[in-house]
Amino acid sequence: MRLRHIELFQAVLQTGSLTAAAELLHISQPAASKRLQQAEQQLGFALFRRVRGKLLPTTEALILQQPAEQLSSDLQNLRRLAGNLRRGNACALRLMCTPTLAQSLLPQALGRWREGYPDTECELATQHTKEMTQALLLREADLGLTLQRVKHPGLQVEMLAQGRMMVIAPAGSWTEAQCREPIRLQRLAGVRLIGLDSRDGLGGLLHSHTQELDPPVRIHTRVQTYQLARQMVAAGQGVALVDPFTALMAASGEVQARPLEPNLTVSLYVLHRAGETPIPARQALLKQLQAVATSLLKAQ
Repeated sequence: MRLRHIELFQAVLQTGSLTAAAELLHISQPAASKRLQQAEQQLGFALFRRVRGKLLPTTEALILQQPAEQLSSDLQNLRRLAGNLRRGNACALRLMCTPTLAQSLLPQALGRWREGYPDTECELATQHTKEMTQALLLREADLGLTLQRVKHPGLQVEMLAQGRMMVIAPAGSWTEAQCREPIRLQRLAGVRLIGLDSRDGLGGLLHSHTQELDPPVRIHTRVQTYQLARQMVAAGQGVALVDPFTALMAASGEVQARPLEPNLTVSLYVLHRAGETPIPARQALLKQLQAVATSLLKAQ
């Protein structure tokens, strides 16, 4: 199958109509019909059968659907990468970070950085680590901030700061004196815990520790982000183990925070493409991010 055949194949799958597929691809209906016939002739089997005015995929077409979608996705990524290379440094600085870091760390660090670079263009976005990694490789971002250590041959990873895992609970759970002291992991045995996605690096580590408790924690709700975990705790749905930056947002009065004992280290990482020479504005922002992160973590 040629690329134009695959494009039509996917368009028909999406629309269920040859006419609609032709409109989607900006070609005429006869041209689309001829292209489909050519694809089926080269393949040696039918891709669609007409049922009550709609084109339904054959068994063979359904088998081809997933690899065709993957090929189309790879082609779109290639086009995006080529476009970003063509535009060059259209934006001086493009930063991505996880939602928690965007709220707790980024505003203060960016404010300090602006004092030295008041006119430098900057784009900010929040993404999960997986999408952040892809954006860096596609040159849609220059820097990524995450709490997960990423291993990829095309990326360089640097640690900016380290803190410790925190336990957060609804307001009124502990006295002021207790809040100043660490809470031992064993004290969480049998409590209702807001679970984190085990596919997350820290989430997987926490899952292994909490399941060894006797009795084990009770997890009725799992969330994908620490930010959502904090909101669930504030709503009285249980306690949660979160990173220190999420715990910083507990100052609203709805949530209390205590360090976890034994100490589980949480690291802040910056990701950027390997082999690139960083521009001064990027280096200055990294310096401010590291300074603000270190200051915030020491204050806990």
